[in-house]
Amino acid sequence: MLHRVLRIHPKDNVLVALTDLKAGEKVLFEGLEINLFSSVPAKHKFTMETMEEGATIYMYGIIVGKTMRSLKKGEVITTENIVHQTAPFTGKRKSFSWNPPEVDRWKNRTFDGFHRPDGQVGTANYWLVVPLVFCENRNVDIMKQAFVEELGFAKPNPYKYLVRELKQRYLQGDKDSLQQVGVETLEQAGEEKLFKNIDGIKFLTHNGGCGGTRQDSEALCALIAGYINNPNVAGATILSLGCQNAQPAILREKLAQIDPDYKKPVIILEQQEEGTENNMLNKAIQATFLALTEADQQQRKAAPLSQLTIGLECGGSDGFSGISANPSLGQVSDMLAALGGKTILSEFPELCGVEQELINRCTTDANADKFVRLMRAYAASAEAVGSGFDMNPSPGNIKDGLITDAIKSAGAAKKGGTSPIVDILDYTELATKPGLSLLCSPGNDVESTTAMAGSGANIILFTTGLGTPTGNPITPVIKVSSNHKLAEKMPDIIDVNTGGIISGEKTIEEMGDELLEHIIQVASGKIKAKADILNQDDFIPWKRGVSL
Repeated sequence: MLHRVLRIHPKDNVLVALTDLKAGEKVLFEGLEINLFSSVPAKHKFTMETMEEGATIYMYGIIVGKTMRSLKKGEVITTENIVHQTAPFTGKRKSFSWNPPEVDRWKNRTFDGFHRPDGQVGTANYWLVVPLVFCENRNVDIMKQAFVEELGFAKPNPYKYLVRELKQRYLQGDKDSLQQVGVETLEQAGEEKLFKNIDGIKFLTHNGGCGGTRQDSEALCALIAGYINNPNVAGATILSLGCQNAQPAILREKLAQIDPDYKKPVIILEQQEEGTENNMLNKAIQATFLALTEADQQQRKAAPLSQLTIGLECGGSDGFSGISANPSLGQVSDMLAALGGKTILSEFPELCGVEQELINRCTTDANADKFVRLMRAYAASAEAVGSGFDMNPSPGNIKDGLITDAIKSAGAAKKGGTSPIVDILDYTELATKPGLSLLCSPGNDVESTTAMAGSGANIILFTTGLGTPTGNPITPVIKVSSNHKLAEKMPDIIDVNTGGIISGEKTIEEMGDELLEHIIQVASGKIKAKADILNQDDFIPWKRGVSL
């Protein structure tokens, strides 16, 4: 049954419109009669009572803003009449207990993954080619051109055929039919893959490694080490110039910190040592090809769900994200915690306002203190350059109902469910403990997904209410829509639709089950995430400056 309005938490003093409401309409909610003072678009919020200037706005049971002027009962809240406000936070204030969800039906379920020598299990089997410095980006691109088509990893580009057809018709003088040609009318076929058990060779480029701070280069090497260590990676080819800050020795050190007895093959070539570009590329291509023949010997085998490490991300969020899609991810996170798996919640600027709730869920005082320290340092660095977490919501967020960072954060945090927080990770630190970990990263979608893959995520769940095509080179990114309209409008990027929660067709628990089943199919290689089908390989290392 479709309800017209929703009160998310009993403490809230605003209601969420689940459908467009017009000024003058009468809304009945739990015996309360509200005559709408203004029109309220779906996803936006309106007052349940008259409010004075400076009054506190509550959503999700926490403070998310304050009024800038007096508001009438039934008035929509906007950026013109409320501003961001949050409650202060300190260390742990109370003990925490948790009732895990019922997961008996999932305990014996498995996925088919690639078992690595260190005990990790990948949901895919990739080879990496990555530079230590931006000077080598061109050589990485040359290797990409040499490998992907010849080995059958290139995905057909329908737009190439579209341009070819348009060119032919133009040369034939048939200008009238140019607008009638579309990619759906043209046939494309890709080359057959040479290596059947390798999902792809991923060629990463970036603009770091030199010229920035030494800390940036250290972090870049740690991130690349995390990518090599990711269970979805069989091995890597690393290109170095030679004189840059991000030295091969630093990368080797970071790998040794992860595992002193590291067994994955890592090929490192240095251009200034090899001499000509031709010499280096010959060696790199020959060594990489031989390594691929070995990586192709690996095959999928059954693994328990406890071997999943799931990143929890949101981007292009709307006013329904915190009601449908994000709580569905939270349900999956709780289920996986109960099964002994790992989940990662990142995007620290989007935890602003929910800090105390998260602190109270930390299993140790040390973790609680680390979270406080990282959050305060991040907020201070933003404020030092004239910004702040309150500037986090994007124009799209605001247009669709997320009008303060606290409102956005309160909904975003629902991705982390209700389980204990077992670890606090700084950027590039690995998730090693079963349960939910918090990872310090920006709210920027790609910087955050890049970070989670570097911290070990072998699947990423990504909720969106507006639509975003973000993907990752080595970790499947499963897109979860918050509403029916988006799923119908952009089916090429949406994998799972939780809009049934808004329409009253499904519960959060039902969507959690549906999502976990979908994860198993993707993790087993039986279906592909839409981002992988689109070849959406986004990779942006975070320079430890200000990025919200």
